[in-house]
Amino acid sequence: MATDVIVALDFPTAQQTLEFLDKFGSVKPFVKIGMELYYAEGPEIVRQIKARGHKVFLDLKLHDIPNTVLKAMRVLSSLDVDMCNLHAAGTRAMMEAALEGLTRPDGTRPLLIAVTQLTSTDEKSLKEEILINAGMQETVMEYAQNARRAGLDGVVCSPLEARQVHSVCGDGFLTVTPGVRFEGGDKGDQKRVTTPAMAREAGSDYIVVGRPVTAAADAVKAYERCLKELLAQ
Repeated sequence: MATDVIVALDFPTAQQTLEFLDKFGSVKPFVKIGMELYYAEGPEIVRQIKARGHKVFLDLKLHDIPNTVLKAMRVLSSLDVDMCNLHAAGTRAMMEAALEGLTRPDGTRPLLIAVTQLTSTDEKSLKEEILINAGMQETVMEYAQNARRAGLDGVVCSPLEARQVHSVCGDGFLTVTPGVRFEGGDKGDQKRVTTPAMAREAGSDYIVVGRPVTAAADAVKAYERCLKELLAQ
């Protein structure tokens, strides 16, 4: 069931990020902090945005040996983020270690989701460059089931795969879906895309929207349009 729009804060500096968020006034969108911003500004930008009242999805896509991921997730959990992620290709052992690292002494933890296949990857590159002979749909479903078996809360996938993920992993298993553009909008480097309304119909729980909001002439209006289309308000 469609839940919320997550705005991708794809900015290179804290100043640009905070100036963008200032436009929303008392409205506090759920936001995503990715590699560019986190690597530029470090953990302090997470603390600043959390202090403003926003939910934060920390999108660093960890992928390493289980012990390294466990220790890294322990640090990320201390930042009080609401959601973080890793690559499902790292195997169940890595995902289980990540959950262990994320879980705080009081038993609480952020949501943990796994990246199945990037929305910039298509069938051709999957087979010819990554050397996975199974089709995209089969690969995404197998990765999603591995994430569920490891105890994760959901996956990052294309909206095009959300309904089938729910069918094999259950309705409570979250689908967080990038690759969302307005009708007629520039797809950029994305290859498997939908509109917010199509994502809702496809069963996405959360949509991640970057450039259609951050690069819009009126970012607040674009965000409100996303919400309206996703939640059918």
